[in-house]
Amino acid sequence: MADTSTKNLVEIADIQNNVVLLNNGSLRAVIEVSAVNFELRSEDEQMGILQNFQRFLNSVDFPLQMIVSSRKLNMDEYLKSMDLVIESTENELLKIQGTEYAKFVKELLELSNIMSKKFYVVLPFYVYETPTKTGLFKSLKSIVNPRSMVKKINPDELETYQTQLMQRVELILDGLIGLGLKTKLLEGDDLVNLFYGLYNPGDQPKTMKYET
Repeated sequence: MADTSTKNLVEIADIQNNVVLLNNGSLRAVIEVSAVNFELRSEDEQMGILQNFQRFLNSVDFPLQMIVSSRKLNMDEYLKSMDLVIESTENELLKIQGTEYAKFVKELLELSNIMSKKFYVVLPFYVYETPTKTGLFKSLKSIVNPRSMVKKINPDELETYQTQLMQRVELILDGLIGLGLKTKLLEGDDLVNLFYGLYNPGDQPKTMKYET
């Protein structure tokens, strides 16, 4: 069987100016969003959050995708750094307390799967085609048929499309901030690390350098 490059399985053609360019000619911007502890709010506060969220959705007249990424929380580095601190501590009482705490954390990790959740809003901009119904995970990962052709966009058109996409981004950022959420538009390195993690779920987190 012929060796197929991994690149042929990924629809991402490039990342420019904080925008993901796909092989089909469409663009994506990704916003990371903080969470709200809904269950701890009063009934009136919960109703207010729902009403504000409804108004936010009604104000959007273009497609968007909301993604929740769940990963098992990796505490290895935290535990290693904790062991180093305990070993270097001269105060015997603090050393005992630190050892007991480290033991508690390790036992807790063995008993339950502690999950780390991240929330994203993905804004697509379609140039050549209209959006199709796909699963949320595929929408973010964008795994497609490797035989799909790369559709080129000339620099002038790309600048225009990026400007239009960023206008949508600003609208969404304003709406989310109005809901009391913290937001962050993912830039070059952040986008590379995000997609690397999606395509390599078994690997340890690592920092990938983005180059234009």
